[in-house]
Amino acid sequence: MSKTVIKVDGMACEHCVKAITNAVGALSGVSGVSVDLSGKTVTVDHDPDQASVEAIQSEIEDQGYDVME
Repeated sequence: MSKTVIKVDGMACEHCVKAITNAVGALSGVSGVSVDLSGKTVTVDHDPDQASVEAIQSEIEDQGYDVME
């Protein structure tokens, strides 16, 4: 398992937390998702062979949020 922290812009409320948690959490290989609104980060526990960082970032962007480098 890997732990990846992704900086995300555009999150502002509990709806944002639920949208990202549900979408990323549904990916195969993801075992945990934690959203920090004030820190603008999403922390994901995942198996990189099943859920790549790129796939996770793509899922976050598909929900309407901006992944920051």
